[in-house]
Amino acid sequence: MKRESSESLTQVRVVSAEVAGENELWVRDLSGDGDQREGASRRLYEVLLRAARSEVGRRASRLRLAGPELDDIAHQAAADALLAICGKVGTFRGDCKFTTWAYKFVIFDVAAKINRHFWQRAGVRFDDEDWERLPTRLGIGPEAHAESRDLMEAVHRAVNETLTAKQKLVFVALVLNGMPTDVLADQLGSTHNAIYKMMFDARRKLRAALIEAGYLPEQQVA
Repeated sequence: MKRESSESLTQVRVVSAEVAGENELWVRDLSGDGDQREGASRRLYEVLLRAARSEVGRRASRLRLAGPELDDIAHQAAADALLAICGKVGTFRGDCKFTTWAYKFVIFDVAAKINRHFWQRAGVRFDDEDWERLPTRLGIGPEAHAESRDLMEAVHRAVNETLTAKQKLVFVALVLNGMPTDVLADQLGSTHNAIYKMMFDARRKLRAALIEAGYLPEQQVA
């Protein structure tokens, strides 16, 4: 057992002694109470904010964002990342710098915030229907659009005839419009899990309808 533990520790600790010491301080302080945790949280927030501003700036030119919008997204991402990190600090393995591990959280949050911001600003309604986009959403190339038109029309009929109003709304928003699940959940006052469940049920109904109509083989029923 001692040998296995030693080998496991060797595999995990690939950082220098200096970095390992810094990591231990971050984990200890963020896991502490009162002023100790508060001080570490403030320091980490500043680190995350710098990283968030850098990531937002990197993406800004493509998204035509500037000024207060950028800074607001950076602050929101840093705050959310800090909460997530404090909740998961006990899972940090110590095989890299703590701040490197923390950067992954803030980069993820920046991407999510920018995605949400884009959809909110774009003004696309979740129930806008554009069935011409369906082949592209399903990965069907332009050269095959003509051959796939009959199938697309069958899908359209199945959506109208077999799905409930809520299932149709979710299908249109996610599949036709490409709306992110979390944005749709916000607009509907729902949860990510509820949206996922509605989409799962909608797909099952559509597969069954297409199988019955002869467009899909029987074994594809889930």
